[in-house]
Amino acid sequence: MAIQQTSIPLPAGHVIDGYRFERQLSMGGFSIVYLATDPRGQPVAIKEYLPQSLARRTVGLVPQVKPEHRAAYHSGMMAFYEEGIALARLDHPNVVRVENFLRANDTVYLVMAYERGRTLHEHIRKHPGELSEKFVRGVFMRLLSGLREVHASRLLHLDIKPSNIWLRLDASPVLIDFGAARQTLQKAGDLRPVYTPGYAAPEQYDKGGEIGPWTDVYAVGASMYACLAAAAPTPADLRLGGDPLIPASQRWAGRYSPQLLDTIDQCLRLDPLARPQSAFSLQRLLAATPTPVKENA
Repeated sequence: MAIQQTSIPLPAGHVIDGYRFERQLSMGGFSIVYLATDPRGQPVAIKEYLPQSLARRTVGLVPQVKPEHRAAYHSGMMAFYEEGIALARLDHPNVVRVENFLRANDTVYLVMAYERGRTLHEHIRKHPGELSEKFVRGVFMRLLSGLREVHASRLLHLDIKPSNIWLRLDASPVLIDFGAARQTLQKAGDLRPVYTPGYAAPEQYDKGGEIGPWTDVYAVGASMYACLAAAAPTPADLRLGGDPLIPASQRWAGRYSPQLLDTIDQCLRLDPLARPQSAFSLQRLLAATPTPVKENA
């Protein structure tokens, strides 16, 4: 779901600590991402903390925060910064690399490696219903290697979806735009829930729900489902209300291997305990040799 632009981005040419901001790349409910150049002139991506429900930038450089939101704003900024520090300790080819931190304009910025390519969402839109099993397995096997490192560092992503999976020019995936800091504020009641319908696990809709690696597993399964359907699966809250989801093993029987389709269905179970409990468990399921698909008569 597109987020309506409610804050103006930093102007092109603005410089912070030698980093020159060139243009906005994307804007979400929690941040703005820019293309910039570092002091050596190399391209980088810079993510600015700017939760739209707590702050606005309508003029100048400094976000405007109402007094009643200032405590929540600073709490979220600390969670955003701490998450960046944790990500900076990770060095994995399938996880976005945080290179530096900037503090200015009463907010913080994460400087990240810039990768040429496009999102999986864009790739799906360009090839709707055409993605091969080899492609899907290849992308998610490598993505899960990165997710294993994230979970091993006691982090969760909490916003995995095709638009947060970057595909390099060689089709290798990079996990971007983590949502754990956002979830921290939501659990505290300081931020309106920002979910991506179809990809958020049912426990994310419940303030008392227990989130964990199985929550990211649901989102990975939803992202694989979207690769086949060229659209997100039925949102979890609607499924809980009785709106059914056609199982992958039924919808694409005969087009993809039973192992792949059953793996997707396991990930999308509403009961967290019924899903694969870790990225490693899911990766093992995906690594199983697929049974050849029988041609329809």
